[in-house]
Amino acid sequence: MLFNSYAFLIFFPVVTCLYFLLSHRWRWGLLLAASCFFYMYFIPKYILILGFTIVVDYTAGILIEGATGRRRRWLLGLSIAANVGVLALFKYFNFFNANLEALARVVGWNYSIHTLSLVLPVGLSFHTFQAMGYTIEVYRGRQKAERHFGIYALYVMFYPQLVAGPIERPQNLLPQFRERHEFDYARVTSGLKLMAWGLFKKCVVADRIAAVVNAVYNHPSQASGPFLALATELIAFQVFCDFSGYSDVAVGSARVMGFRLMQNFDRPFHSRSIGEFWRRWHISLSSWFRDYLYFPMGGSRVSTPRWCLNIMVLFLLCGLWHGASWTWILWGGMHGAFLVVGGLTESAREKLARAVGLTAVPALRAAAQILTVNFLIFLTCVMNRSTSVAQAMTIYRGLLSGWSDLWHPGRLLAPGMGLAIASIGIAGILVVELAHVLQRRRPIEDYLASHPWWLRWSAYYVLVCALLFLHARQADRFIYFQF
Repeated sequence: MLFNSYAFLIFFPVVTCLYFLLSHRWRWGLLLAASCFFYMYFIPKYILILGFTIVVDYTAGILIEGATGRRRRWLLGLSIAANVGVLALFKYFNFFNANLEALARVVGWNYSIHTLSLVLPVGLSFHTFQAMGYTIEVYRGRQKAERHFGIYALYVMFYPQLVAGPIERPQNLLPQFRERHEFDYARVTSGLKLMAWGLFKKCVVADRIAAVVNAVYNHPSQASGPFLALATELIAFQVFCDFSGYSDVAVGSARVMGFRLMQNFDRPFHSRSIGEFWRRWHISLSSWFRDYLYFPMGGSRVSTPRWCLNIMVLFLLCGLWHGASWTWILWGGMHGAFLVVGGLTESAREKLARAVGLTAVPALRAAAQILTVNFLIFLTCVMNRSTSVAQAMTIYRGLLSGWSDLWHPGRLLAPGMGLAIASIGIAGILVVELAHVLQRRRPIEDYLASHPWWLRWSAYYVLVCALLFLHARQADRFIYFQF
């Protein structure tokens, strides 16, 4: 079920009202049934896959807690293998099979394994990582194994964050299913406001921007350099508003019922380094990779060559997590390379900043750093959106040509693309960035609360009107559903 659908407009208030009307002892059952319905709204039979991993990890958690020595490691390994095996079958089998087939043609091998006609289950990477996080935490002794099968199943399937996160840790989410949540007007209205803000980012900003991006990237060879640059820059904001919009609706809908989900985004385009960007972007995923891969590999407490290798392995895997294609692998490799180069040149850049006097003007230095980070993100957005490496190379070449068209603004628009469509999306970006500037010191909700009631209600009225009258006619699925 999509958050931006009429079905959810009915589903959410019905489930929420029933949640508060029911006795506390039955609420977990309601949420589990609602979450199953929510997931089955996509492809019903794929709930069997989710059920398989739930049974495996529930059993593994109990067995790991009661085991000792090498048996604990074997049980953890079997649990991870089952989860990764399901993920590999549905998400990566055809990719690796196609590459082996291409290699076989080059060397003259007889390769006869055919691709599989499989549809990737919605959000498979998200709930797989959440489930693996649970068994790893039990193995490390930082989480007690959950004995209540229904509560554990709800931990994996909790509908607000089931298909696109945030990827929660068991220590945060599991205890909340046993808490008694009473109806609280302030909390409920806070959650509803956050949901409305998330839907604004998705329906008014991201989906409007998508029309511009699609017009260019569907036929990149026909677009001029300036329009390719505009569309590529818009990709970053499209993905951000789409995914952070989903996260806001997820966090907001959970908050209405009394649940606290982790923050997944924190003004990432205001980052002053690529490392800081990844501490602000998709926080639940980057912290998952940090805690369960980067630190076990030694983190930064290793030699410089080993640290560089750790970073590159980490981000190549991060790229592969996002998608089974060479464009995503290269996307991850680019982020890893930026981090490695940034780490190796940090002292040299600090000396250069002092030499040219940038350290004496902190605001100017911060602006230069933010612009540099956003330019690097711009470069990776080409790989993010391209359907093949060949198309990405075409776009990189195209970005360097056609700048004489700046003297003919009419040529900058793709065929059939009106100024109004682009203008609404770009105006929405400005609104989102204004909100980010205002919440540098405190949440935007607290900022509004410090102003007169008429100003607050005017802001809410404008937000609702924008959702009603400026949303894109075509309701697109959330981008991260494909992961």
